[in-house]
Amino acid sequence: MPRTLFEKIWQQHVIVDKGNEALLYIDRNLLHDGAFHAFGALAKEGRKVRKPRQSLATADHYVPTSGREKGLANVIDTDAREMIRLFDVNGAEHGIRCFGMNHPQQGIVHVIGPETGFTQPGITLTCGDSHTSTHGAMGAYAFGIGASQLKQVLATQCLWQRRPKTLRITVDGKLGAGVSGKDVVLAIIAKIGTAGGTGHVIEYAGSVFRAMAMEGRLTVCNMSIEAGARAGMIAPDDTTFQYLAGREYAPKGGQWDEALAMWRVLPTDDGAVFDHEVSLDGNAIEPTITWGTTPEEALPVSAVIPDPASFADANKRAHAESALRYMDLKPGTRLTDIEIDRVFIGTCTNGRLDDLRAAAAVLKGRKVTVQGWVSPGSTQVKRDAEAEGLHRIFEEAGLEWRASGCSGCAAMNGDFVPPGMRAASTSNRNFEGRQGKGARTHLMSPAMAAAAAITGRVTDVRKLMS
Repeated sequence: MPRTLFEKIWQQHVIVDKGNEALLYIDRNLLHDGAFHAFGALAKEGRKVRKPRQSLATADHYVPTSGREKGLANVIDTDAREMIRLFDVNGAEHGIRCFGMNHPQQGIVHVIGPETGFTQPGITLTCGDSHTSTHGAMGAYAFGIGASQLKQVLATQCLWQRRPKTLRITVDGKLGAGVSGKDVVLAIIAKIGTAGGTGHVIEYAGSVFRAMAMEGRLTVCNMSIEAGARAGMIAPDDTTFQYLAGREYAPKGGQWDEALAMWRVLPTDDGAVFDHEVSLDGNAIEPTITWGTTPEEALPVSAVIPDPASFADANKRAHAESALRYMDLKPGTRLTDIEIDRVFIGTCTNGRLDDLRAAAAVLKGRKVTVQGWVSPGSTQVKRDAEAEGLHRIFEEAGLEWRASGCSGCAAMNGDFVPPGMRAASTSNRNFEGRQGKGARTHLMSPAMAAAAAITGRVTDVRKLMS
């Protein structure tokens, strides 16, 4: 029978099938500096990591993005400092490759996986972080796990999982100028809701994704979790293979040819059936931003803030009312009339080289009117951006150029938005307090964030493009 991309990977990795759940073999596992709970549980039970070579670790959540040359002494928060210290200790004890705070390959876990070629088509990949769905852009089944599940993977390289349903989201057409992968995924979540993918693995299909560069695909799959999905996936193709070729952990020589042959048969077969189907018109997607406190509360930049009374669903109506109170916004306000106090460009969603290029293209030769900073997704991205002179564009425009890390995404490492201030952010979540207590977050693409930095308000970036 014709099978989907997900079904092929799932069936290849089942060790024991009990019908409603299966024991899966996990090919690769990623860790970050918040994984100390799992290592502590291993130590308590006297266990060791079963296959350390199949794990890769990086310090990203708690590391500072400024003053890093001062080392651990620059980490003011004692808990964060201890987590970074334990990261190095646990990695050394268990023989796991670790990219510590000052390692030349350090970066956000969901950036360095694809960047190093550790993430590959057809594999199962886990990480103790919800945005592990990012790696599905490479044609992998990648999903986030909790501390107890992480302990199980480290100890056994296997994991019990319930089989999810499948949802195909097809976006055909051609994206217009100024429209990116971030706009596409925000438009998708606005349509299906933050629970639209619950219990499903999403496969993104259609001409828009086939034409999209790998960085855009990674952005889309990254935010699959914001639609409630277990994972997001895009079938591997020549774009995937060209991106992977020559990377550190990618197959080499004859093994590359063998891998390529296996990867080419992974895409969903013609006639394969999905549990649910959704479609969008890519031609109609505009630069999109959030106005509320979930990624679902998003609209094209040309729109106005909706009246909660217009929502048919009582729960969504109540949430919209609460969101507008928190965001201090009024129904009927044009999105382009919203003033911005801070700008943050980076994260595992939009901290890759193409993202920085898009922001720099808007900022070049201009000055910002609000404070903000740029934190590359990895130390390698930072080096590549500096080799192209992008850092000078950011600095000359008036933004801070910082080191790599999760930074202002979740305000875990001292990078936060002050209470009551409004941020244009390229991150993935706009929940209350996500970027700091009382912070108000508007999610948008790097180009849109750059436009907001220049004008001091939400701005349609197309008006600043030549």
